[in-house]
Amino acid sequence: MHKVALRSIVFGDPRKLVLIGGPCVIEDEKGTLRLAKKISEITRALKIPYVFKASFDKANRSSIRSFRGPGLKKGLAILARVKKEFKLPILTDFHTPEQAEPVAEVADILQIPAFLCRQTDLLFAAAATGRIVNVKKGQFLSPWEAKNMIQKLEEVGCKKILLTERGTSFGYNNLVNDFRAIPIMRGFGYPVIYDATHSVQIPGGKGTSSGGMSEFIPTLSRCAVVAGADAVFMEIHEDPKKALSDGPNALALSQLEPLLKKLIALKKCVVTED
Repeated sequence: MHKVALRSIVFGDPRKLVLIGGPCVIEDEKGTLRLAKKISEITRALKIPYVFKASFDKANRSSIRSFRGPGLKKGLAILARVKKEFKLPILTDFHTPEQAEPVAEVADILQIPAFLCRQTDLLFAAAATGRIVNVKKGQFLSPWEAKNMIQKLEEVGCKKILLTERGTSFGYNNLVNDFRAIPIMRGFGYPVIYDATHSVQIPGGKGTSSGGMSEFIPTLSRCAVVAGADAVFMEIHEDPKKALSDGPNALALSQLEPLLKKLIALKKCVVTED
């Protein structure tokens, strides 16, 4: 197993679960800073390594009228404030090769969106920045196909790779989790993240937006940790009903601390095979 280090955070440490979390999309500067502060206070009290996540642009919304975010320039400026003020590492996604360099100036982890995980030019652009690259396995792929994405990154010398499992399309407007995916993908030699909130999404379930079953986030998160996940990815919002993107599958901030306590306890009981 290639452990992937980010400052004091180590992905792949069998003793430590990492949290990646934040709002689906940057809604405004004040709210983003407030949420980052609250999550960081919780994670520091629990001594769980934490990476802040938010998107500056949601380029794959169901409807053309859906809120997409503040855009590249303004969004990165807000993420830079989060990084500076709360001393938090940053993860954000990007959608075109030319965005890689400016995103890498702020983000510590560049994320390849699930829908774009096979885009060779995007993978190469992320690798060229020297940053950690997190590839979200497309919901249209089997877990063993993730090896192809790894090979593309390794071909250009990238060894700082993370893989994310986020459920698999299985019938109309539904995703299913096969927890065999976690040990299968870990078997390729890199840490695996479990996306607990997109996994309960119902893509396009509301016609012009996605639905979700957020009540299953705790159950699936616990299953993922037991299956050997190295980190958990969660979209977190102070009031999911008012979220401008992916509210139906977001975790309410009030639920974060009790859930993390359970996941940390489970991680201590799990012995992963590398």
